[in-house]
Amino acid sequence: MINRIIYLGYYFLKTPKKQFYKNFNFVKEKKKISSFSLYKDVLFSSLKYNISLMDYFKLRFFDKTKQERSEYAGAGFMYKYQLDMNPKESRDILENKVKFLEYFKDFAGRKWATIEMLESNKNLAADFLKSEQGKIVLKNSKGQAGKEVAVVDTKNMNVDDLFALMKKNNFDLIESFVVQHDELMKIAPRGLNTARIITQYHNNKIIIIGTSLRLSVHLNIDNISAGNFAVPVDPETGIVTDPGIYTDVTKEDVYKHPLTGIDIIGFKVPFWKECIETTTKAALLTPQNRSIGWDVAITNAGPLLIEGNHNWNNDLWQMPVRKGLKKILLQFVEN
Repeated sequence: MINRIIYLGYYFLKTPKKQFYKNFNFVKEKKKISSFSLYKDVLFSSLKYNISLMDYFKLRFFDKTKQERSEYAGAGFMYKYQLDMNPKESRDILENKVKFLEYFKDFAGRKWATIEMLESNKNLAADFLKSEQGKIVLKNSKGQAGKEVAVVDTKNMNVDDLFALMKKNNFDLIESFVVQHDELMKIAPRGLNTARIITQYHNNKIIIIGTSLRLSVHLNIDNISAGNFAVPVDPETGIVTDPGIYTDVTKEDVYKHPLTGIDIIGFKVPFWKECIETTTKAALLTPQNRSIGWDVAITNAGPLLIEGNHNWNNDLWQMPVRKGLKKILLQFVEN
């Protein structure tokens, strides 16, 4: 219990207050309960099920029975699980985007350079600015969850402008802009929409334990924390099986994309078989990291890896399927 209380204190510190109260007030009205009763349930659930305060809302605990709640892998469980599966000394090739691109070069499928490489070769910087897409992607090599990433138009930009922008915003990595598959562009054209495929290394084999697709709405990144939604994908067929879901509980499930009006259920992710094959091969290259959430972009030429996450999200894994999946992970936990 002492550990649970420590976790609760951490959750308090990390909770985004504005979003918490937005969700809190919505649920209070929806369930017709008092603030006291809802606070009590949030805190009790955090302690009993080791979930974060935001997990309570994102995982829709307010609509779950005690049995259903117990089946979810909360933030605390995930921290311990991923620490066991992906030891800190092994994570660098996943945490550092430069090392990731070097290690998984056969699956990256795009041009990239560090700021040091650009500074030593101004012609390389000029080549990026001549991109036929008219865009480049700038990143901080150690940024997480879509933070410290910018898609930049290269029109009217020179090399000096590029260096100034990178240094001002702490960007140390430049990548060519990935043009997504035509079918993904049709359904959600604002951003690069990536599949999340979670692999588990077990007994010298790779097991797929989760598959979903993030669809952008108004932003050029697809992270669900940025206001986009996720959909569950059948791991065998690559077909979306259920409506989209937001982390924001005030938003309704998505049956048609808000911008394009295209049906969500029944959408087939292009090159799905190749997506599974790519992540399986990549996972076999790093058995020291046994549980990885891969972000996969799909182009007209096939899939490519954007990044691999040692701390993949429990919400993106369980929210789209609308049920707890902790039992899947428990079978890999060593006694």
